[in-house]
Amino acid sequence: MNFRLHGGHSVVLMSVRPNAPYQDEVQEDGAVLIYEGHDHPRTSETPNPKSLDQPEFLPSGNRNENGKFHKAAQEFKAGKKAPDLIRVYEKLRKGIWGYNGFFHLVDSWQQSEGGRKVFKFRLEAIEEVVDATAAVDSEFKITKHRRIIPTHVKLAVWKRDGGKCIKCGSKDELHFDHILPYSRGGTSLKAENVQLLCARHNLQKSAKIE
Repeated sequence: MNFRLHGGHSVVLMSVRPNAPYQDEVQEDGAVLIYEGHDHPRTSETPNPKSLDQPEFLPSGNRNENGKFHKAAQEFKAGKKAPDLIRVYEKLRKGIWGYNGFFHLVDSWQQSEGGRKVFKFRLEAIEEVVDATAAVDSEFKITKHRRIIPTHVKLAVWKRDGGKCIKCGSKDELHFDHILPYSRGGTSLKAENVQLLCARHNLQKSAKIE
């Protein structure tokens, strides 16, 4: 969890793998992500963080990342500010991360799990972001929800495309791209409609149908 990098959007790293350390969930066919907060750091004083409530504050009294995300979500719910923009990346397997796009942070709460309290954050997928570097508390554009691509589809596409951009063969900054955009009726649920593109070719394609 990285709150408001350089004063702009935030970043979270999620995973729904069976052995993932946190219980993240994808709901509503990929339109909603329930992201779990982070535990205490593992130290000699806290050898088993999973036995402790997830913290909201640092020893100094300042809010940690859980606390910052929680405060932002509650302020949005109270109508005090626009929803924070969150850029989401998903760990598919060791060394492989997928980009899931931008989400709005719209809710947060604490719930009991395994005898302790954990933070949960509700993120709603959005279609596009005009300027991710703009201040998050300024006016924002209401955008259409879209489905994120399921993990099993991403893994199938990664294997099929050889872990590289199908246009230029680049293995850096790869994106899972809809061949027929979701906004035009394309599906996120089949590997046949998804391809790997590098950042440059993904931006060039935009929402055009080739």
